[in-house]
Parts: sequence; C-alpha cells; structure tokens
Amino acid sequence: MSQLLTNKAITPRNKDYSQWYNDIVLKAGLADYSAVRGCMIIKPYGYTIWEKMQQILDKMFKDTGHVNAYFPLFIPKSFFSKEASHVEGFAKECAVVTHYRLKLDDEGTEIVVDDEAKLEEELIVRPTSETIIWNTYKSWIQSYRDLPLLINQWANVVRWEMRTKLFLRTAEFLWQEGHTAHATAAEAIEETEKMLNVYAEFAENTLAIPVIKGVKTPNERFAGAIETYCIEALMQDGKALQAGTSHFLGQNFAKAFDVKFANKNGELEYVWATSWGVSTHLMGALVMSHSDDLGLVLPPKIAPLQVVVIPVYKGIEEVEEIKTKIQFLLDELKQHGISVKLDDDDKQRPGWKFAEYEMTGVPIRIAVGRRDLQNNQIEIARRDTLTKQMISLDRPVEYIRNLLEEIQKNLYAKAKKRLDASICKVDKWEELKDIIETKGGFVYAHWDGTAETELKIKEETKATIRCIPLHNLQEEGACVYSGKHSQQRVLFARAY
Repeated sequence: MSQLLTNKAITPRNKDYSQWYNDIVLKAGLADYSAVRGCMIIKPYGYTIWEKMQQILDKMFKDTGHVNAYFPLFIPKSFFSKEASHVEGFAKECAVVTHYRLKLDDEGTEIVVDDEAKLEEELIVRPTSETIIWNTYKSWIQSYRDLPLLINQWANVVRWEMRTKLFLRTAEFLWQEGHTAHATAAEAIEETEKMLNVYAEFAENTLAIPVIKGVKTPNERFAGAIETYCIEALMQDGKALQAGTSHFLGQNFAKAFDVKFANKNGELEYVWATSWGVSTHLMGALVMSHSDDLGLVLPPKIAPLQVVVIPVYKGIEEVEEIKTKIQFLLDELKQHGISVKLDDDDKQRPGWKFAEYEMTGVPIRIAVGRRDLQNNQIEIARRDTLTKQMISLDRPVEYIRNLLEEIQKNLYAKAKKRLDASICKVDKWEELKDIIETKGGFVYAHWDGTAETELKIKEETKATIRCIPLHNLQEEGACVYSGKHSQQRVLFARAY
C-alpha cells in the first residue's frame, strides 16, 4: 500500500468535495481559469484526454453510419423564432453579436464599438445547432432517396454562464452534436435509442462509469424535443451528473424550416428528426467518478499515458545501464499499442516523480534499479489500488497488458458497487427528504406524473427527477409527495 494516503496539495474529499474537485482539475493539469469570465482553458494533458474521447466516440459514430460536417458558429436571430419552445428554452443563455467593427474613440485613446457598424440582423453565438442545420437541410433533402441523413459535428457552443465550475459549468464548452433526418417516426426513434446506447457503451466500457438509461420528464426535456433520452451517472458525493442525451425531435424542426421530402408515392411529407450530444462535461464525470485524495485516477482506456517507467539510480553510469537493459520492455509495450514513457529526468528525485504520476492518474508505474535488474525483476505499482508488486522480467509485457485490463474492470466494478449502494427505494415523503439531505444518491420513488408535483419536490429538496428509467417495470402506487395515483417510479437526485 502506498505510504501516502493524502496529498497536501489536494483538499480531502470529506472536508470539501467541491474544492477537492477543483484541486485535482488544476493540480493534475487538466484545465485552468481564463481571463474571460465564465470560460476555461483546457491544458494539454486535459485536452489529450478529450482527444481520446473524441477518437473513440468518432469511430463509434462512423461505425453506425454517421459522417462529420461543420456548420457556422453564428446563427441569424430570426432562425430561433421559428421554433417557439426551442427559443424559449435557450433565450436566457444566448450570446448576441450586434456589431461587426470596432474603432478608436474621438480622443484616439480607447477602442469602442463603431455605432455605424450595426448588423442588419443580430447573430446568435450557437448554444446548439438545430436551427442553422435544419435551415441547411431544406436544400439538401428533396426525396426519400436523400434519407436518412446522418451527420455529426465536433464543435464549441456558448451558453452564457457566469458561475464557473471547470468542465461542469462554463459559458463555452466543447462537444459533439449529431443531427439526423429520417423518413419515418419509427426510424427516428430507433436512431435516438441507438445513439443513447452508444453513449452508454462508451461511458461504461471506456470511462468505466456505470450509467442508468432513461427518459426525461416534460419539464426536463431538451427545448424543442418530443422525447429526451439520457444516461445518468452518480458521482462520489452522491450527486447525479447527466452524461449524455439523445433527442427525438419529431417533425418540429422540419415544420419550422419547411423541410419536406417526396416519398415513394411522390407525396410530400415532413422529415423526422433527432439530435444527440455529449460534451466536456464528461471530463468532470471522469474526475469525480474515480479520483481520490492523492489526485486523478484514470481508466487505462482513456489515460494519455498508461505506463511510466522510473529508473532509480545513484549516478549517470547507473541510469544508462538501467535504460539499456529495459529498452526491450519499452519497445514491446509500444508494439502492443500501450502508451509508455521512460522518465529519466535527473532534475527530480524518484519520490517526487512517484507523487507526480499518482497526481496525474497514470494507471501503472514501474520503478527499476540496478539491484532489481540483478534479480531480474521490476516493481509495479497500481494507481487504482495503490498496491505494489515485484514481477519477473521474463514476460513483463503480458503481465502489464493483463493488469491494464484488470484495472479497467476494477474501476468500473468499484463505481458500479457505489452506484448500486446509492439507490434507495422509498414510499414516504419524509424518508425521501431525509435521504436527499443526509445521504444523497438516487431515490427511486413514485411520482404522479404532474409538473406541479415535480416542481414542488424540487423546491423543497433541491432534487430533480433525473430520469424515468427505460427498464422500469410498470408499478402502480401512490405518489411520494401528493399521494395521488402513480404508474411508475422515477429517479430523484440532486445534480450537477
């Protein structure tokens, strides 16, 4: 077991969970605050993790028939007025461009907006791209032969937010947004559910984060959607985090932008639509799902660096000898697609390096000295369990490959155990309130299906209905709040 149970640079989780999270994001080099209030800077280490997410998801999208495109950052304001519920949902979050030029003031000392450069129509910095995309689809879709249209874009979006929480709440964030068009409602619903399953598979198999699949209540749906599907994860502090959404948009945007197609009988019909997305929100989920008081903990499948090798030596001759004798290990690991680094930097002592790689969440750390080589062995430390073991140099690569798989599975199993232990089934209002306030986690309780009750529960507990689970068997009962008839239980939780 590692001798260090806490890192002085990191606030312990049980002391201040929010500060613990911020400390890890900053100290592990994932992100930094920006000079632009409400925005963040993603540092190289953090961006490398996001790039790996992109690469894996992008392949999953393309394997399901999707292609990438890119649409403008700016959207004419008039586009938003065409779909009433959409504009209402995003109106308070939109950044608006009104002018296109700056100038020096009359004294020639300050930069000011040129009043004569006012745009004829204001432009909205995209909070999401449904409007600009469906305006484009009108010219792309003419007949059933043009369908389905399966397009994704990787982009940045702006939803005005002044209270910064790195990765979790920023005015600008990175994401992908899929926008597809279909000939029938059934095809669009199938697409919506397919992409939800893609997200769930990615969260569980790559990020090692267990999720619950469900649909949102009407109050929580995406603005302009007929149905919003979601995956919900649970963080270590008992709060939920929405890890991905997939929306069945019906024909709302097709009607708003007059997107019709000629069916096989030559009759004009409105197109059926979906949209779906995940964002750098997942970076926050990754940190809060697995990390500890020593720093970041990363599943091997998403870690920028999977193995670090640290020589332990007394002089330059000794380090060169170590490097020569373990070069075969580095080469073989790379040949097997394992990312590995030899840290022979002589500016820092091995102990400092051990703590640094624990902080940044590298799954496996190998320490090797001259005496180890004489004994034909190396020391391997696991980041997930903080345990160490001496192994033979006869077949180290096979051992390391198996260990990476074991670490990946262990992190998922640990998170799944925590999730399962944090789901409570209740029937009494006072019990629900007490669990939300003192324990946290998901509370599985009956709801009468009304927006009024949903809002009352939110006002009194600060908990929302995270989802109506997809695999929820119909179970009649009495609403936990109103006592009225209920046909199903839903998941309540406080959330990020």
